[in-house]
Amino acid sequence: MTTRTLPQTGEKRENKLKYLTLTGLMAAMITLMTAYICHIPTGINGGYIHFGDSLIYLAAALLPTPYALAAAAIGGGLADLLTSPLWMPATIVIKMLIALPFTCKSTKIITPRNVTASVIACILSSIGYFIAEYLIFGTWAALIASISGSLIQSGGSAVFFIIIGLALDKTHMKTKLL
Repeated sequence: MTTRTLPQTGEKRENKLKYLTLTGLMAAMITLMTAYICHIPTGINGGYIHFGDSLIYLAAALLPTPYALAAAAIGGGLADLLTSPLWMPATIVIKMLIALPFTCKSTKIITPRNVTASVIACILSSIGYFIAEYLIFGTWAALIASISGSLIQSGGSAVFFIIIGLALDKTHMKTKLL
């Protein structure tokens, strides 16, 4: 009985180490992609278009939920700390919320659920940032600018996620990695 529990414990420890490592890598890539790579400022509210959300979606399709939430919060939060700290608290919450609808239970990244999840994430992000903007600036006047900018950014990230996911699925990367 002791020999049976030791390999399981070692296997669980190895899986946890893989997940923690991938979580750290995804958080770093989310930070870089959000803050520096294809970072296009928009409007007067400090917002910007980026493809960091596509990596949040990818993390959520690869990692179990707690790890995906950590990668999303850390990556998004660090990006805002580096570029626009005012938004950091809202971003941490919103990025965790947009990771929730995804699943990592399939051997593929692009599944019907994950495609639908990217649409849900787009809506959650738009509503979340509008609420944050209202709380920060106290005006409803920015509704159209806030939501349209968020929809463009999140929609672009969804398309980018699907393209990356399909390419990675062709290489069976998820099965090889995890």
